[in-house]
Amino acid sequence: MTTAHGPGRVRRQVVGVAVIIGLGTALSACGASGTGLAQQACSHVNASIALFARSEHQSDPTTAAALKQRAYLELRAALPIAAQAAFHDGQWQALMTTVSESSRVPESSLVSALRAQCRDAGSSPFGQPGPPSSIPPPAPVSTSP
Repeated sequence: MTTAHGPGRVRRQVVGVAVIIGLGTALSACGASGTGLAQQACSHVNASIALFARSEHQSDPTTAAALKQRAYLELRAALPIAAQAAFHDGQWQALMTTVSESSRVPESSLVSALRAQCRDAGSSPFGQPGPPSSIPPPAPVSTSP
């Protein structure tokens, strides 16, 4: 028998996160900038922090655990987007690294760093184009025979 908080619900949440990750990856490949991608990742991070904060104020342990699980899944959904942001612009390496630590470190230990990094995603210094790279862009690939 599956309850509202049982394996069926968790499975649906995992599938939902997988769909979000797939869509995020597909959309991020369409000419997005590092800053734009960081802002997308931070929308997941901010949702995760809000869910985590709600879980901390729950008296029912089952509800608290469900909210923490949802917070974790949101944070993990931010990872591939943060990785793309870091790929496009190295200034987002810290965000990617902090999000990636969510599999090893409790979210409570990451919240202040995540808030600061996501605050940077919306501020003007990070909205500027990055420094020029010494690595040339890849040559266009010809599809004609």
